[in-house]
Amino acid sequence: MTSPAPGALTQPAPTIKRLLQLSAPSLLIGVVSALLLFGIEWVAGQLETVIWDVVPNATGIDPDNGWWIFSILTLTGLVVGLCLWLVPGHGGRDSATTELIAPPLPLRALPSLTLVAVIGLAGGVSLGPENPIIAINTGLLVALVARVWKAVPPQLVIMITAAATIGALFGTPVAAALVFTGVVGSIAGGGALWDKLFLPLVAAGAGAVTMHLLAHPTFALPLPAYDTLQPLDLLSAAVIASVAAALGIAAAAVFPRLHGAFRLLRNPVFYVTAGGVVLGVLGAIGGPITLFKGLEQTSELATNRADYTIEALIVIVLVKVVALTVAAAAGFRGGRIFPSVFIGAAIGILANAVVPGIPVALAVSAGVLGMVLAVARDGWIALFIATAVSGGLVVLPVLCLAILPTWLIVTKAPEMIVHPNADKPVVLPGSAAPSSS
Repeated sequence: MTSPAPGALTQPAPTIKRLLQLSAPSLLIGVVSALLLFGIEWVAGQLETVIWDVVPNATGIDPDNGWWIFSILTLTGLVVGLCLWLVPGHGGRDSATTELIAPPLPLRALPSLTLVAVIGLAGGVSLGPENPIIAINTGLLVALVARVWKAVPPQLVIMITAAATIGALFGTPVAAALVFTGVVGSIAGGGALWDKLFLPLVAAGAGAVTMHLLAHPTFALPLPAYDTLQPLDLLSAAVIASVAAALGIAAAAVFPRLHGAFRLLRNPVFYVTAGGVVLGVLGAIGGPITLFKGLEQTSELATNRADYTIEALIVIVLVKVVALTVAAAAGFRGGRIFPSVFIGAAIGILANAVVPGIPVALAVSAGVLGMVLAVARDGWIALFIATAVSGGLVVLPVLCLAILPTWLIVTKAPEMIVHPNADKPVVLPGSAAPSSS
């Protein structure tokens, strides 16, 4: 979740003059980052409408039919595989091998990455837009700023752009502030923490405001308000979060092996198509609710939770966990945080169905906390999203306690990322490589 080797960065203490000088570029980066995110999601949404609404309506096919779901996801895998094989740039880096914030890609890789990301989002693949859009924005804006504002260090542009994109993705600069508190706190050099956070927050604020003007993003779910804290809720939240985290760790444990198994097919046409076939089978089993990045599906599941039996909820959770793991391992380009929010919410709804005495908002928040923590390995972003889905702040102190035992479970457990060159750490441009011990 965090930037690679942040401790390798060294920056002088920022002065007020320097912060003011860079505020205008930061604002512009924030606006541009949000516009690019909106544009990519808009194109993906239009293509999704054609695939899942226009064509089925024109041909008399039920888009919820298992065969249609299987066919579309298989075809999506084939098209993405062909793009990775034949289109210049080959889709950039494999999302399974990269953190949320990574060194910038060359410009030649960005068109192909955009193409495969849009196809995956529209085709129903269980991945979010976060990794590709941050990579696209970072690659483009680092190149642009290097020509327009040459005095701005590339590593600072990476931080500002990533913060802007995170602010736009989650609809608030608070998300970026939480993510970057650890990153900027480890940067060598003088200055207060908020001096180092100033420019990322300027960009994140601009990105969030721009996105709100365009799309009104929200993570709050239609759930009964949680407004009365009971002592037993502390235990309930800790147990649900721990179970969700354990499920995420189990997926992370098989992730590298599954990634390697797909690569035995050598050509991306074969292994991404194979991933599409598996996703098609899973989608046919779990139904439309288990497709796509999961944001709209999470709201739908929360709204209609009374319509699902305990058995159906178990199937939904298991199908989505496997779909996320397969999609990320098979070569599709996308992020793992958005689907993990859906999984965590489904676990919480399942917990409430099994033990109705647990407030559903608390259960959902705890499930999201555990799953996001296991997948993203960032306690701040897990707390932020888990609180956001509840729609209120009363749940926050309970989550702050529930995260403690959950963190002990995940801190030394396998991560959902593949390190093909673990002996060659990646560092940001312009930074010194960390010495090996």
